Amino acid sequence: PMKKTYNGSCHCGKVRFQAELDLAAGTGKCNCSICMKSRGWGAIVKPEDFTLLSGEQDLSSYQFGSYSAEHLFCRTCGIKSFGRGNVPEIGGAYVSVNVTCLDDATLEELSTAPVRHMDGRNNNWFEVPAEVRYL
Repeated sequence: PMKKTYNGSCHCGKVRFQAELDLAAGTGKCNCSICMKSRGWGAIVKPEDFTLLSGEQDLSSYQFGSYSAEHLFCRTCGIKSFGRGNVPEIGGAYVSVNVTCLDDATLEELSTAPVRHMDGRNNNWFEVPAEVRYL
């Protein structure tokens, strides 16, 4: 894997971050209730590969269900640039970076990044939903 340092931000620019990740290693889209409504497209990184450069005070948090994920968004522009949590089944503590918030990812990197679809709607996270075109 070839990790690269990406810079990312919310829409208004108050929340800024850097993440070390390899888009070619894969990204994910899910059909759970929050990912469906927010059109989430994430890349999972370990906390040590993520640096929040600015905007901690501009973030609001939303949690639901198992409270294993902190869904963060900018309280000014509403964009979810990343979230964080701890899920033992995926290796413990993680940060999920919103791929579309990576300011310096090229169109080629975005269009060729593999996407894994997860059936979160049915709590069947490691299986692909029967239909994925809407994700």
